[in-house]
Amino acid sequence: RASPRNAMSDSTGASLSARATPFKTTALGRLSQLLLLPLLLVSSTAAQVRVETIKPAPGNARVTKASSYDAMVTLSIEEADGKLTPSGWSTRKEHKGDGRPFSFQPGRNLIQGWTDGVLQMREGERSLIHVPYALGYGEQAQGSKGGAWYIPGRSNLLFDIEILGKAGAGGPAPASADELR
Repeated sequence: RASPRNAMSDSTGASLSARATPFKTTALGRLSQLLLLPLLLVSSTAAQVRVETIKPAPGNARVTKASSYDAMVTLSIEEADGKLTPSGWSTRKEHKGDGRPFSFQPGRNLIQGWTDGVLQMREGERSLIHVPYALGYGEQAQGSKGGAWYIPGRSNLLFDIEILGKAGAGGPAPASADELR
């Protein structure tokens, strides 16, 4: 039995798969490739993290994949119009968190958008990290609807992150001489 994914028919209902020619060899196929290329380029550039620094710390060390860090975090769902919906997850007391920092290491057990964003930060900075759903949780919902926290599938995310410093260090480290150049 054919599924909608793998069977196509013309207006008479006849299957097109039997008479289909390779996409790249037909004039129509070539035209389709040329028309779709700009869309592919737009969609690949649209799936990028954007970081807005709201409290800069230019004299502090950059965040790297080599270390673990402590951070205060609030996660919101960001609509296309910029409207924010709380996800229910925050470490900040003013957002019903417990006031304890979240410890993490970039690139380990995190969504790609988080890692991409924090690697653009320095210790002691506070930033808003805008994560498109493709670099977040993708199509899958997270948490429980009606539970403590919930993120619907295809949700763009906004992380309000303040990097306190390396995990357990008690504060941000100054930048190295190489970082200041």
